[in-house]
Amino acid sequence: MSNETKSPLFEHDHTEKPVFLAGNMLEAARLQKNLPSLTVPHGCLLDFDGELVDFLLMTGATTHEPAWPCFHTRLYRWSVDGTEYGIIGGTVGASFSVLVAEELFALGCRALVTISSAGLIAEQFQTPLFLLIEQALRDEGTSYHYLPPERYAQASSPLLEAVARRLNDAGLQCIRGKSWTTDAPFRETQKLISARRDEGIISVEMEAAALLAMGTALNKPVICFAHITNSMATRDDDFEKGGDDGHETALKVCALALSALLEHN
Repeated sequence: MSNETKSPLFEHDHTEKPVFLAGNMLEAARLQKNLPSLTVPHGCLLDFDGELVDFLLMTGATTHEPAWPCFHTRLYRWSVDGTEYGIIGGTVGASFSVLVAEELFALGCRALVTISSAGLIAEQFQTPLFLLIEQALRDEGTSYHYLPPERYAQASSPLLEAVARRLNDAGLQCIRGKSWTTDAPFRETQKLISARRDEGIISVEMEAAALLAMGTALNKPVICFAHITNSMATRDDDFEKGGDDGHETALKVCALALSALLEHN
């Protein structure tokens, strides 16, 4: 294959140390903004839609962290049963979510949970439901900067088991399985959807493969949830999450997952 047709995604040497580091950028941003040093909560949540952050703000259950030096996002703190967690909203897409995840880990995060609003691929389920993602199909570009080419990014089996036990003990319904991570949600065709369904994939979202690959490459604990709320806008009630009850359940799922990860590590 000539250089003109070879994808640059497959040119990365994953053993070579990167030059541009999240910690260095954040320190430069901190100095530029004249901010104090910051250690983020040990457990952090990426809320891709931003609706959970909005709900916490509306209910007065979260506070803004002004010392967070990231140029692109706001960090908030919220407490569950005496444990403080960090939450950032609006980190949609593989590359952006991984950028912010690396920043969190650079400033003291020890466990990361993420939750996306996802589309339903499998036919045997009804929305809304939560999927604990075991494998994510790498139909995006970011994961190839962290791991060599393979079809799926894998979540850690011990972490999956720890989280699944915690949710089960709390009586929360959550299925486990495969998701399809894509960079281009408006390029999903019926042929592709049918093929993904035949492959046993349950949902489609935009971030999990990249985040799981990053977690594997950097040896960081990462768990990804898909809150499956739609069938790609093919039904009148698509994107319905259950109102405030749905937000409260999603936050409970994520907080329990974070507590399980922190205890496991």
